[in-house]
Amino acid sequence: MTKDVLLSIRGLQLSQEESEDAIELIIPGEYYYKNNKHYLLYEETDEETHETTKNTIKAMDGYMEVTKKGFATVHMTFQEGSKTVTYYYTPVGGLHIGFDTKSVKVEEEDNKIVIKAKYDLEINYEFVASCNISIVVSSKTATDFKI
Repeated sequence: MTKDVLLSIRGLQLSQEESEDAIELIIPGEYYYKNNKHYLLYEETDEETHETTKNTIKAMDGYMEVTKKGFATVHMTFQEGSKTVTYYYTPVGGLHIGFDTKSVKVEEEDNKIVIKAKYDLEINYEFVASCNISIVVSSKTATDFKI
């Protein structure tokens, strides 16, 4: 895998009311592999304020960390079979969030890595949704890049 990559990040939330909320982000980033963990670095810009948030994802089978610093600040940990909690800081206030992680899987190919996580999301100790996230990491030079 090359250092310069394209990330396709897809998230799906299914709430108790059975409504679905899907997001998708395709963005350039950087990839590193160190100490048996995959590292992804990328920046997001808020559409309204144009402020930048720096993001780092660290993943391996059974475990994923997501750190955001900037417009919104949070350090989220997804440990397969465990419940973790954190505080999400936003410009309009903070939220206490929890993750009951069902699975974190990492699949590796020559020019592609797929990270999938399934978890239940709580906000302020209330169940909000069952969530799936899929991150596809592809080398920018790969000729078979697909979204």
